[in-house]
Amino acid sequence: MNSLNTLLFQIFPYVTLAIFVIGCWARFDHGAYTWRSGSSQLLSDKGLRVGSNCFHIGVIAILCGHFVGLLTPHSLYVHLISSGQKQLLAMVAGGVFGGICLVGILLLTLRRLNQPRVRASGSGRDTAVLLLLFAQLLLGLASIFVSAGHMDGAQMEKLAEWAQHIVTFRPGAAAYIADAHWIYKAHVFLGLVLVLITPFTRLVHIWSIPLGYLNRPYQIVRRRQAALDYAKR
Repeated sequence: MNSLNTLLFQIFPYVTLAIFVIGCWARFDHGAYTWRSGSSQLLSDKGLRVGSNCFHIGVIAILCGHFVGLLTPHSLYVHLISSGQKQLLAMVAGGVFGGICLVGILLLTLRRLNQPRVRASGSGRDTAVLLLLFAQLLLGLASIFVSAGHMDGAQMEKLAEWAQHIVTFRPGAAAYIADAHWIYKAHVFLGLVLVLITPFTRLVHIWSIPLGYLNRPYQIVRRRQAALDYAKR
């Protein structure tokens, strides 16, 4: 088990990060025209606006929360907030934005699976990514209930130490996650898998950092007769 733990949480993260960086660079260099989210609004906009906005609002907030929560050293916030309070804040914020994200991803998944034109325009890879994101979100929401069983924040501190050891290339990172609940381990592992596959999927567009996403104009889609009437003006 120690060897497996080391493989998954000490070695695999660096393999994942290397493939992510090199893979994204190679795709941008050799396939820049594939660097897009692949909007299907022209085929059908039913459920897209609500689903897309809920998903992106939720996932952006969750990612920011993870980065701040995991990568902020304990010494920087200990005088402002205790570990237990930090965990409670993470549980509440994660529950709220996780719920918003869940609504969005449910709408997007049902839209892709139930609308033939949308399904035909995509690929099995697109559907697989949605299902992986859905599974990752469910694991994250399930971890809230596990966290409720130990409100001292000790486990969160260990997960933060693991993340900080990884990004600073320090040895011994796997030891901090060795005795964690399987929910946390599965959540971390699936997160690494999503990072790993990013260069080969639509997820690559997160590199574009669309700061104006929420107030951007959607594509203008008109019915055929409306388009003809507009052209006659």
